[in-house]
Amino acid sequence: MEYKDYYKILGVSKNSSTEDIKKAYKKLALQYHPDKNPGNKEAEEKFKEINEAYEVLSDPEKRKRYDELGANWDKYKDFDFSSYRPSGRTYHYTTEDLGDIFGQGGRSPFSDFFDMFFGSDFNWDDIFNQSYETQTSYRPQDFRTTSRQPQYTTDLNISLEEAYHGTKKILNINNKQIRVPIKPGIKDGQVLRIKRDNHKIPNVDGDLLINIHINKHPKFERKGNDLYTNLELDLYTALLGGEVIVPTLDKPLKVKLKECTQPGEILRIKGKGMPLYENPNRHGDLFINIKVNFPKKLTPEQRKLIQKLKNNK
Repeated sequence: MEYKDYYKILGVSKNSSTEDIKKAYKKLALQYHPDKNPGNKEAEEKFKEINEAYEVLSDPEKRKRYDELGANWDKYKDFDFSSYRPSGRTYHYTTEDLGDIFGQGGRSPFSDFFDMFFGSDFNWDDIFNQSYETQTSYRPQDFRTTSRQPQYTTDLNISLEEAYHGTKKILNINNKQIRVPIKPGIKDGQVLRIKRDNHKIPNVDGDLLINIHINKHPKFERKGNDLYTNLELDLYTALLGGEVIVPTLDKPLKVKLKECTQPGEILRIKGKGMPLYENPNRHGDLFINIKVNFPKKLTPEQRKLIQKLKNNK
């Protein structure tokens, strides 16, 4: 597995402050944003890398883990985590302490490197305090493990608004109603686990796994914890600027536009994106793509005024 140098990706040093990391991310995100590089696959991959790096380095706990990982990478870089199967018993990584499985279902927006080290419930202290050279030197007790047991899997569709605010849904399985709490910030493809002792569904002996699917929204696109939307302006508002109302998943927001706002310009509204699942008091950002609608027909007076402007330019 390839090691990801997140500091190098953002072009910052390991001693950089959180504010420096944010500034570097903002600059690169604007440079490589898909709307500014339509059809450019290389820019699209770079944009994904930038978001992944920021996801780790902007979070104090993830950054601490990542720094520890970097210092110990050579000890186990050749170990194939994905195919780890100790002999004698069957083990699998569990996230019962967290109540959900990060990135399950193959829908994680990040790399295998991210999913392995920040999406699995490893016992980090045990891993970093051991010295390993090959796959055979790992022991089952070096991981948090549990015997595999029968599991019942089902799907649950929710709206983006429900993912934003959090909600409670009712599932009916084998004539048993299960109330499922959904925390704000849940991601598409995330899997919730309800232990057997808690759900007590007839004829289901193991844990209940719930695959979360977030329906496509007509106005907003989610990328990580950021939201993207379009704002359509008439020509005159784009030229003159002023206040406009922008819809959000919370409540409408007043945004002040500068004069001569350009088509394709992207405005960033900090803290108006999705809440973070681990910390719903923090939010991603809202990115607004400006679209300008030109009039299809001019009145004689409008034509005269525009001609006058053209002659005086």
